[in-house]
Amino acid sequence: MSVSLPSFAKINLGLRIGPLREDGFHGLRTVYQTIALHDTIRVSVTRGSGIEIRSHDRRVPLDPTNTCYKIVERAVDALRARGRVVVEIDKHLPVQGGLGGASGNAVSALLAFERALGKALSGADRLRLAAEVGSDLPLFLVGGTVLGVGHGEEVYPLPDLPAMPCVIALPEIAVSTPKAFSDWDECSRAGAPAREFPAVTEATWQMRNGLGTAPRPAGTASEPGRGPTPGSGAAELGRPGHLTATKLKNPVPSDTMTKFSREISAWLSAGLELRRSGVSARSGGRAENPLLDLVRTGIENDFEKVVFPQHPELCEVKRVLEQSGAQYASLSGSGSAVYGLFDSRQGARRAAKKLIQRGTRAVVTSTLTRRRYWKSF
Repeated sequence: MSVSLPSFAKINLGLRIGPLREDGFHGLRTVYQTIALHDTIRVSVTRGSGIEIRSHDRRVPLDPTNTCYKIVERAVDALRARGRVVVEIDKHLPVQGGLGGASGNAVSALLAFERALGKALSGADRLRLAAEVGSDLPLFLVGGTVLGVGHGEEVYPLPDLPAMPCVIALPEIAVSTPKAFSDWDECSRAGAPAREFPAVTEATWQMRNGLGTAPRPAGTASEPGRGPTPGSGAAELGRPGHLTATKLKNPVPSDTMTKFSREISAWLSAGLELRRSGVSARSGGRAENPLLDLVRTGIENDFEKVVFPQHPELCEVKRVLEQSGAQYASLSGSGSAVYGLFDSRQGARRAAKKLIQRGTRAVVTSTLTRRRYWKSF
């Protein structure tokens, strides 16, 4: 049996980098947002054994280093499945573009494999396998607007926000994420050293939600860098519950991390009631897309500080988006994709046309709400 599913991309609405931790990861704070751009994944289960990755795109690895291979291999063991698994990747998203293409591919491969097999993992086991394969994978088991902490693998569903037009600029540049982190560490050593950031606990998360008493967490991360404990009762697919974050050892305040936490906290706790009444939380005036209220808090992507100096053309793309009317523009992840959020589809099209005329590939799409995200599956 064969099953085909879309594999959506993501952008980062702000990203703050903490110091290198004992487990080899950097602490992070970010808000993920799924977008409508996507690849297509087709999974077939036939007689035989083994896992095969197929793709016409030469950039896609076809060996066990492929994220789809890694997660399907784990799922085969977890489900005690038999048969030969073929994963076909119809690639449209960039490789090393900061849009989470490989991570989204893996999650869609997992979901398609379950359907083709006629068996399903629990929500907690899906999240565990996803976190084992990569930091960006768990967000694609939530969709919509998602808070990422830990090293990005601990995910908290944020209130679903209305869709918003956006332009994704795709310069022909490959940015290595490990190198970007290395450059950040070197920059930090040359200046003020990075410090640990405050831990996020279940109590503070519930308070930040601004939604009254939060439901009982659906899963608990066992250790930094690991997924939720199996059998902890994660919510069903498409209706994820909260995952409590692991408290880090000996937290020391960090200016940028604390600032990011305060910005998100203020947006959640003070803004939701105003937005429910149709009033902008920022201006107190007329109704406005609440996603704009979030990005206007001043959230930034720390990777821009080390990626833009090495790739000034990316900084120029951001400038063009801003001058073309973007309400907010930023590098996504470590790049090289740069996006701009617009208040109209027409404005987004004009900005994309301007970038294309300057020789930069650009596509018009929109942010994808959690509801629409899961409806697509």
